[in-house]
Amino acid sequence: MAKYEGIWPVAPVSFNDDGSVDYAGMRRILDCMIDQGVDGICILANFSEQFLISDAEREELTRVSLEHVAGRVPVIVTISHYSTPIVVERAQLAKDLGAAQVMMMPPYHGALLKGTAEQTFEQFARVGDVGIPIMIQDAPLSGVDLPVPLLVRMAREIEMVKLFKIECPRAANKLRALIAEGGDAIEGPFDGEEAITLLADLDAGATGTMTSAMIPDQIKPVLTHWKAGDRAAATAAYARILPAVNHENRQCGFLSAKAVMVEGGVIKSEFSRHPIPALHPATRAMLMDLVRPLDPVALRWGK
Repeated sequence: MAKYEGIWPVAPVSFNDDGSVDYAGMRRILDCMIDQGVDGICILANFSEQFLISDAEREELTRVSLEHVAGRVPVIVTISHYSTPIVVERAQLAKDLGAAQVMMMPPYHGALLKGTAEQTFEQFARVGDVGIPIMIQDAPLSGVDLPVPLLVRMAREIEMVKLFKIECPRAANKLRALIAEGGDAIEGPFDGEEAITLLADLDAGATGTMTSAMIPDQIKPVLTHWKAGDRAAATAAYARILPAVNHENRQCGFLSAKAVMVEGGVIKSEFSRHPIPALHPATRAMLMDLVRPLDPVALRWGK
């Protein structure tokens, strides 16, 4: 049995219509996710709009989220930053507040400031000294190449590097190579990108997925059937949710989960801070047309 497995969705951040953080809404989001049977929750990730919140808001959201979840499910806190001292400080805060793990991308800042392989290794090693399990996020957003040999080296030489969220192009190929070369050092091979490549990634050996918070209760059966060895049932479950996942991944992005949660009475507003535009009404309407037949918990939780 894998040590790290299941569905660990990313919690969105709730804003009020005036742009302030809705901390009461944040608590409702977390409760709604837990009620969907998620295996863990990730906070402050890219799908949490981490790039649109202040440092003070980030710290308060970390505190509020971990205190409210209160151990009901494990929480992974995203701590990515170009500056190694800031990443270490964020990791320490997450550990002190009871986070189960932290997640981080390699150091980058824009298109031209990118950590080398050695600088990336050193940053993860420094965070490892804090003593909290680390998930490496291999995402195109950073623009930093993380070849399999580097990931395997980190897994073997940095004790706290245990999980890997692979969401680069051809993620299944990379997962397969990572597991083959890393062996037992790869304790939690996960995929991401809203589960748009989930079936192929499970076939490659992924044990978990980090989706959005839009329909995790509808995606979880894919993993459950796969783990039970029922490929046909897993494929059927995946085919059922794929149109909605595709629309989210290709058309809506991180606004999808909040739109569904507003429809379901979980939160009051789907506001996102400038310069993020609101969903086009037609795009949003199609999202609801694709999600409603699935009858997800988030669409009826607050009603």
